Amino acid sequence: MVLLLDSKGRRYLVNLQSGKEFHSHSGVITHDEIIGAAEGSSMRSTHGGTYTVLRATMADFILKMPRGAQVIYPKDIAPLLVMADIAPGVRVFESGVGSGALSMAMLRCGAEIVGYELREDFANRARSNVERFLGPEALDRYDVTIGDSYEGIAEEDLDRVVLDLPEPWRVVPHAAEALRPGGIIAGYSPSITQVIRFREALEATGCFTLVETIEVLHRGWYVDGAAVRPDHRMVAHTGFLTSSRRLA
Repeated sequence: MVLLLDSKGRRYLVNLQSGKEFHSHSGVITHDEIIGAAEGSSMRSTHGGTYTVLRATMADFILKMPRGAQVIYPKDIAPLLVMADIAPGVRVFESGVGSGALSMAMLRCGAEIVGYELREDFANRARSNVERFLGPEALDRYDVTIGDSYEGIAEEDLDRVVLDLPEPWRVVPHAAEALRPGGIIAGYSPSITQVIRFREALEATGCFTLVETIEVLHRGWYVDGAAVRPDHRMVAHTGFLTSSRRLA
């Protein structure tokens, strides 16, 4: 999988296959021209368009991958990985798998994931996206089943519970039973009213401590010689991130 960057900064995600071609308004580039080239090479299309070829990052893939549900964006995935302390060998229960964006990030950190998803088409798409970007071996650590975490969590002695659901507070009592002492629950919520109910549920159990909620704002800067200023546009609110630790 490569990223083609044209002269205007437009990005195209391409799966390279021998004998195939990339077509755009600027003409054609054969995949065979790209295969074996050094990363960062410049390619010219049949109509004279110039493209820079780079390996696609996970952020590139997440923003362009097939999706059904709205994905968690890279700006929120990165701090969520730290808040949930995702690391190799960590056993994670994930509910609200969606298109698999957060799953990919946790799997690449070395986690082992059991996921519940209500919709079979979403579960299949998540598996497909994980396999496409991380390879089929990642599926050995990715067990997604059709299930409803509002009704309960069958797994025990989990290290982490990660939620991207409309009503995460309904999972809190089940997470309190499924998490090991010291384990972490973390959730992504678009609305502050969801956060309030989530936190109220955590506090009501008496089983959680160190409850924290943050919001990440992403502002780029325009830098051109002495002309330096914040970009006119920024990625402001997307969602709130909440985490807490399970007491003994």
